[in-house]
Amino acid sequence: MPKKRRPAKHTMTVAEAGRLGGTKVRDTHGPDHFREMGKLGGTAVRDARGPEFYREIGKKGGETVKASRGPEFYREIGKKGGAALRDARGPEHFKKMGKKGGERVRQAMEALREAEGKAPRSK
Repeated sequence: MPKKRRPAKHTMTVAEAGRLGGTKVRDTHGPDHFREMGKLGGTAVRDARGPEFYREIGKKGGETVKASRGPEFYREIGKKGGAALRDARGPEHFKKMGKKGGERVRQAMEALREAEGKAPRSK
């Protein structure tokens, strides 16, 4: 005759078990433990698959978001991000970044001219 299984006093879902386990790890090792483990995992993936892997999955994710939310979504979050940056650093920040960008373009153009054997433009 087979043994009868006693009903469990309390059944736990997988989500509850995971939450309890995560809380226990956090209490034991601290919240920085998760950050360190994430970095190690990311480094292992980069070493195994190469940095191109992240570009590919980022592009796929971006295309998925664009398909589901439309290109207008990116304009909206860009405006929100720009406003937050302006509030945090002030409007002068954008002027500095614009000058830096302009300097980089100028330097790149000069390097290209030198590589082609042309004289750099005078200022």
